[in-house]
Amino acid sequence: MNQAMRDFLRERNIHEVECVIADMTGIARGKILPKDLFLSEGEMRLPKSVLLNTVNGEQPNNLPYVGATDPDMICVPDLATLRQVPWAAESVALVIHDCQNFDGSPVGLSPRAVLRKVLALYAERGWQPVVAPEMEFYLVARSANPHEPLVPPLGRSGKTESGRQSYSIDAVNDFDPFFLELSSFCKQHSLGVETLIHEAGAGQMEINFSHGDALELADRVFLFKRAVRETALRHGIFATFMAKPMEAEPGSAMHIHQSVLDSATGANIFSDADGGASALFFHYIAGLEKYTAPATLLLAPHVNSYRRLSRFMSAPTNVHWGYDNRTCGIRIPNSAPLNRRVENRVPGVDVNPYLAMAATLACGYLGMRDGLTPSEPTADSAEHVHDQLPRNLEDAIVRLRECQPLGEILGELFVQAFCEVKELEFATYSRVISSWEREHLMLLV
Repeated sequence: MNQAMRDFLRERNIHEVECVIADMTGIARGKILPKDLFLSEGEMRLPKSVLLNTVNGEQPNNLPYVGATDPDMICVPDLATLRQVPWAAESVALVIHDCQNFDGSPVGLSPRAVLRKVLALYAERGWQPVVAPEMEFYLVARSANPHEPLVPPLGRSGKTESGRQSYSIDAVNDFDPFFLELSSFCKQHSLGVETLIHEAGAGQMEINFSHGDALELADRVFLFKRAVRETALRHGIFATFMAKPMEAEPGSAMHIHQSVLDSATGANIFSDADGGASALFFHYIAGLEKYTAPATLLLAPHVNSYRRLSRFMSAPTNVHWGYDNRTCGIRIPNSAPLNRRVENRVPGVDVNPYLAMAATLACGYLGMRDGLTPSEPTADSAEHVHDQLPRNLEDAIVRLRECQPLGEILGELFVQAFCEVKELEFATYSRVISSWEREHLMLLV
């Protein structure tokens, strides 16, 4: 065990360590170990099949992916992710683990390994991706009945929001106790949160992260979701990262800003020496144009995700690109040459952050590798374009399965397994009889 890790645990008088990995859904799985056992073991073992859980706890046929014996994998702690859990009643640490086979090779089904695989392709060409996610989420009143619609919670004023309060300072201040504690937790948890705003929906907030390494940002997003939910519970409310939690309100996105640096010089390869946009910049855009649609399953991974991707609801239904054009799925923000970047507006906040980062970077990589040429930028509204992305989860599964280039980049076995997990979720969902069906079909058809 690394001495720095031992020192960290000793100096903070840590009693227990939460040893976690992210499954395909992005749910934290793992074990909680006493400090001494964690130090003596140096690693954790879990069944490989843990990675294949659906969001409701089922698993597809594991045989093609983990073998007939349901073997273990070795989970190795990553020192860079070691943190103290700020909301724990006692001194508890958390560390994210990498999943390895017994020969030391990465487990290809692990979302963190998938992102590492994509980043290795960039590194081979001397490139270093830089990303900055923007995360939207809703605060909602507690409810024990899943059949009741969600509603905004009561704030300090004792009232719920009756209308949309985009960028309202007062609407954010109504939840000051929650945000003050969340800010403290994020600082203690080293999450690098920068900006807080009130988004368009009632009770909808947005947090922006400082830009950085894609793996580090995926780790931070993974931990941030848990921090928000834990903080909300402490204040008697819920926080939800569903893509579309309320029928009449906008959905929640995780827009991903992305650029690429030259690993040797630190220069932004999206800009030429004279400050103009480089050929690689346009190739990257073209890659997003061509491959975002088949990658949508990784950017909209749940049945609820496709309720967000609807026209005139502040979410893209296209893969057009444009300069400072928020109606496009691919937006180019106004920026100086040093900060030239691309914003992918398709991902919902319900994504697994490792897979969303891997998917969008894979699309851009394919564009640069193959020298693809983008379409002309869209100067007007692209709201009328609504047939470029999959319309539902089942369609998205088919599109990803059929895309050989993405399978090669992300790993064929991973893509097959992920699609099976999502097929099982869709089959489970399809058995549910909704209130709409009872209301409109029961006595009328």
